[in-house]
Amino acid sequence: MRIAYIAYPTSLMLASANAIQTWTTLRELRRQAPNTLIIIPRWLREPSRFKEVGATHLQRPAIGKLSRFKKSTLWYYAERSVFAAMTAAVVAAQRWRGEAIDVVYVREVIAAGWWATFWGPLLKIPVIYEAHDLESWNPSRAKETWVQPVLNLLDRLTLGRSAAVASLTDDFRQLLARLGWRKPSDVAVIPDAFDDSLYQPEDRQQARTQLGLDATAPLIVYAGMTFSYRGLDRLIAAFAQVQQIMPNAQLLFIGGRPAEIAQFSQQANELGLGASVRFLGALPQNATPAYLHAADVLVIPDTVTDVTASPLKLFEYLAVERAVVLPNIPALREILPEQIGYYFERGNTQALEQALTTALTDEQRPEREQAGRQCVQDHTYTARAGRIKALCQQISQTIN
Repeated sequence: MRIAYIAYPTSLMLASANAIQTWTTLRELRRQAPNTLIIIPRWLREPSRFKEVGATHLQRPAIGKLSRFKKSTLWYYAERSVFAAMTAAVVAAQRWRGEAIDVVYVREVIAAGWWATFWGPLLKIPVIYEAHDLESWNPSRAKETWVQPVLNLLDRLTLGRSAAVASLTDDFRQLLARLGWRKPSDVAVIPDAFDDSLYQPEDRQQARTQLGLDATAPLIVYAGMTFSYRGLDRLIAAFAQVQQIMPNAQLLFIGGRPAEIAQFSQQANELGLGASVRFLGALPQNATPAYLHAADVLVIPDTVTDVTASPLKLFEYLAVERAVVLPNIPALREILPEQIGYYFERGNTQALEQALTTALTDEQRPEREQAGRQCVQDHTYTARAGRIKALCQQISQTIN
């Protein structure tokens, strides 16, 4: 069996969670299925970490750059449509050379739409779509009024006509069943994962000494590539209340773009938080674990998606064996049971403050941290790649 894995990562140098998840999955998939054909776009000859996993780079159509002149996500839809046709040409050429593809696995919605409805049937290759959300719910979707019915149709056709769907959560699988688009048996739940070469439990005090952090201050840490749509304004407001109870408490932010950091730094200053809130900016991926090890509590103030919420940071937080404060939504409870995580009502700043305070003062926190680590021990990227390979084998055998 040979897989063609098609993706459109937002950063070829792994400066986004999307790219990290894709790259690390592919690293492990190539170890388990070495003949996998990986197809990724690249603008001119920009640097790419995906060379390390043996990716075939196609010239990015870059139609999306026209949005500088007329802002619209439609340019990016056109770009991904052209890219889908380019990938079909590569797959067809492989067949012509006698190197047939048994399954196409697509991680990008527009390309998946074209493959599920046109290129897959034309080339007689089954298509698996790894769905991360409904495009019609995407905060970055095209906003033109006339486009909304088209996006609804895109979702329905892509999810309905793929040979199978890989979902990050069971909550999304159940949603597709309620909509009547897919039977639960047609949807495989393959959650996100953590890189066990980077994220392991380590001593808290040793990490603080290494980083020059206060050995006794209650420390809350948030780590994320970008701050958009993640409720960090509520986290800062909640921390202001925590500090009234624990004046020496500190809050560290890892990640974020300069404009985002400036916005939230201003909020922290207006609340009089001063040096107790620090923004470290974007760090190399291998520098992040030490700050997670140093923390008393790690926090997810909100998620971009709802029924498909499976943030990388949840798996990484739990893998380093630290308490996690997070919004109470079903998709997250699939990974971390309520009795282990410190859950709060989503969007409620007061509830977030109470969850932070509870986590910082809980005498049972070490036991809950250890239990949290157990919840993700089977969610390594090695295991994730194995689930993808098994799904592809199943579909290949069923269809062919």
